[in-house]
Amino acid sequence: MTTGTPPTHRPRRSRARTLLPLCLAAWLVLEIWLLTLVAGAANGFTVLLLLVAGAVLGALVIKRAGRRAFRNLTETLQQMPGQPGASAAPAPPASGSKGNGFLMLGGLLLMIPGMISDVAGLLLLLPPVRSLLGRYAERSLERRMRDSVPGGFSDAFQQARMHRPDGKVVQGEVIREDGAPARPDDGTGDRRPPLGR
Repeated sequence: MTTGTPPTHRPRRSRARTLLPLCLAAWLVLEIWLLTLVAGAANGFTVLLLLVAGAVLGALVIKRAGRRAFRNLTETLQQMPGQPGASAAPAPPASGSKGNGFLMLGGLLLMIPGMISDVAGLLLLLPPVRSLLGRYAERSLERRMRDSVPGGFSDAFQQARMHRPDGKVVQGEVIREDGAPARPDDGTGDRRPPLGR
């Protein structure tokens, strides 16, 4: 005799997943409202020039940051032990090698049409703002790593494979009326494969 699956409880949505669409919608409405205000104060051609200038500046910033990141990567790979010409002691990081991610984010925000995104992108172009955000991101990442459960990604993957070899889960319960333990061969000649295979 088998029983049906227990009722599944829906996991609660996280606060971020609930608020993110609302914040995105509010941001879009605010961007459109500010663009109409600027168009009313000046004219539509001025707004168009601002949007095109932001897109061009953003593309230049992303291109520059990408080149810088690629140059830093090649220098790092060339200085790895075992490479010809690599020194025994690791070289200090090049000046300006940090903050490429924030530069690219600033360029992307400049390319997005809107006044708020342009201001945020211009703020990310300032080195003090990038260094402050970088320190905050490092501290936050270190705190999360300290609070994380021991074991790596491969351990979690192995556990998932052991519990769900084919990726499907069949929930149920087997109740034997005679009280004998359930085995593949219980002496009656009925040889059934286990349910997990």
